[in-house]
Amino acid sequence: MPAPHGQFLSPGRFAGKVAIVTGSAQGIGQKVAERIGAEGGSVFLVDRAELVHEVALGIKDGAQLSGSGGNATSLTADLETFTGAQQAVDGALAAYGRVDVLVNNVGGTIWARPYEEYDEEKIEKEIRRSLFPTLWSCRAVLPIMLGQGSGTIVNVSSVATRGMNRVPYAAAKGGVNALTQSLAMEVAGRGIRVVATAPGGTEAPPRKVQRGPGAESSAEKAWYQGIVDQTVQSSFMKRYGTLDEQAAPIVFLASDEASYITGSILPVAGGDLG
Repeated sequence: MPAPHGQFLSPGRFAGKVAIVTGSAQGIGQKVAERIGAEGGSVFLVDRAELVHEVALGIKDGAQLSGSGGNATSLTADLETFTGAQQAVDGALAAYGRVDVLVNNVGGTIWARPYEEYDEEKIEKEIRRSLFPTLWSCRAVLPIMLGQGSGTIVNVSSVATRGMNRVPYAAAKGGVNALTQSLAMEVAGRGIRVVATAPGGTEAPPRKVQRGPGAESSAEKAWYQGIVDQTVQSSFMKRYGTLDEQAAPIVFLASDEASYITGSILPVAGGDLG
């Protein structure tokens, strides 16, 4: 069965809403930001890559052409630090005066290898990349949402919590899952929802900014291919998903249509539950 293509927009769904989308210079984060902007939201895009400014400009131009009412502003920041996360929240407040939605999309496997092949430095870098941006960004935005008495946080986790050749990444995403459920329980009575999606393998254009050095040996290439093979086999549908297929549930969970959903982690992996 071929993957569906194209966007299925709900015009005006985010009218009057302000959303921070992290890791939005490319991939899933870019697609989410574009969707929210096309549906009338004001989007504050955050990434450490300068490319994020081009993406924001494209969203702004598209909103003006379509009359969707959306807007976009961008910031480069290192979300592996609390300082960077606070800069992102402060920037959104300066631009729009409030934050209704936070989509935490930063993360991704840097190295692919059996666990015994990771050294101390690589393990720490994997955890910093795929857990701390979500921890810090949730902490930075929480006082604002609590003050408003409303807000939605959507964390992007992974079904790779059960996978091969990336144990530190799996551990980091397991932390994202625990954060999602624990924080949701804490703040549900104060008007805030916290949810997550767990994407599986996703087809995307070649990355313009790489996560890491890439495979440098035949062994590393084989270890990475092991991830690809396992990901496809674990999916009932035996294929990777598309960016649209990953963005759609994130945007739904971020919207008021999901107002009775919190603490949930939605696998988006063709049947693989992670």
